[in-house]
Amino acid sequence: MNKPALFLSAASTISHQPTFGNPGFSGVLEPVGASSALISPDYKAYIDAGLLRRMSKILRMSVTCAKDCIEQAGTGQPDAIVVGTGLGCLQDTEKFLNTSLTVEGLLPPTSFIQSTHNTMAGQISLSLGNHGYNMTHTQNTLSFEHALLDAAMLLREGDRNVLVGAADEHIDILEDIAVQLAFEAGAPLTSAASFFVLSAENMGAKAVLTDVYTSGGAKYGQEDIGAFLDRNGLQAGDIDFVLYAGTPVQGAARNVDYLSLAGVYPTASAFALHYAMDLLGTSNGIRNVLICNGLRKSNLGLTLLKAVEA
Repeated sequence: MNKPALFLSAASTISHQPTFGNPGFSGVLEPVGASSALISPDYKAYIDAGLLRRMSKILRMSVTCAKDCIEQAGTGQPDAIVVGTGLGCLQDTEKFLNTSLTVEGLLPPTSFIQSTHNTMAGQISLSLGNHGYNMTHTQNTLSFEHALLDAAMLLREGDRNVLVGAADEHIDILEDIAVQLAFEAGAPLTSAASFFVLSAENMGAKAVLTDVYTSGGAKYGQEDIGAFLDRNGLQAGDIDFVLYAGTPVQGAARNVDYLSLAGVYPTASAFALHYAMDLLGTSNGIRNVLICNGLRKSNLGLTLLKAVEA
């Protein structure tokens, strides 16, 4: 992503941490455990009760975070809506597959329609009455980074504000699949949604999005991270805080494993972005934050943020 930098003016996350509507949450985070539960807000404050009953967990989270973001930013309708998701609407997918096994003849279409990956972006658009660009990215563990790249390109092409976010949900069968695949997560499998307003201008920005980089299909090393920092005129020693999944960044002042705080889901780097924004907004000594997403060993996502200049 080329300069000039872009501005993050609002963020909203529903997760297993007290993130929703709670500025300064970065100072009270504790590692998630097996008994950790999703901390849900009062969805009825954001979604009509009639619609709420028909929404799955991931749709409720996504629409609520999106509306909260728009409210925080005070920018009115976004010019575009861009969403990243690794696994999509799993609850509705499971419901549709179970129905296909138990119902003879024609299947009711509702579960299938709501099981597609772009359902979240579509539902947000309907809830906001938005008729702009609407896109969903699903590239496994790099889904959110690609959503950020798409949003950045839209802003470079003339859009003023883009609503960008990510969501993934946990269902019980994922535990069985993890055992069968011998997947060792190192943290509980969780659900979460995070949304942001990304703008071309500084309108009360909380942080500056400096650069985003992705690489997939090959193992990466510290040299890839070094090259990314070099193209932004930085070295590892200039990074005050690293939020990483996979491998820490050598030479940085501090490394924190964000999976221990967010839990494991494909787009957990979106949680890390909100965490980074909160840190930059509350910690005077932190200027540069790097999010290093190595959740999958063959994928690398790097997101660089810096504090807004006074």
